[in-house]
Amino acid sequence: MPLYDCMLLLKPHVKKEALMDLVAKVGKHVHRKNGVLTDLKSFGTVQLGYGIRKLDGRYYQGQLMQMTMMTPPNLNNELHYLNKEDRLLRWLLVKHRDIKFGMDFLGEDDTKAELSKFRSNLYEEEEEDDDDDDDDDEYNTDEAERNKV
Repeated sequence: MPLYDCMLLLKPHVKKEALMDLVAKVGKHVHRKNGVLTDLKSFGTVQLGYGIRKLDGRYYQGQLMQMTMMTPPNLNNELHYLNKEDRLLRWLLVKHRDIKFGMDFLGEDDTKAELSKFRSNLYEEEEEDDDDDDDDDEYNTDEAERNKV
């Protein structure tokens, strides 16, 4: 099952109980379709770049929520009941692609080569710093004063 993010932008005056009721409603729908809700984040009240017009006025702020879930691909067609939800300003379902990070991004051969380059660069930088310390001895003020006398 693919991983999806469902972004919910709610009206700013919606109470926490109503917000959690909506999240629970979506979560139950995901569970009925043999999906799993993996993460839930609240970004609090956010300023919008433009006003969103609804029947009861224009909104310049909203409460932003992110629900991460693993569900079958046909869930997108079944979430359209959210369009009729009066607490929501907007909603968006985004599918995660097969993105690899870190060592998974590099192949095994590439990993060793990349790490060896990094390790050698570290040591080269330290050697260069040691050379800079030797340069200070060339300008010793005690020797310059002795030569003047």
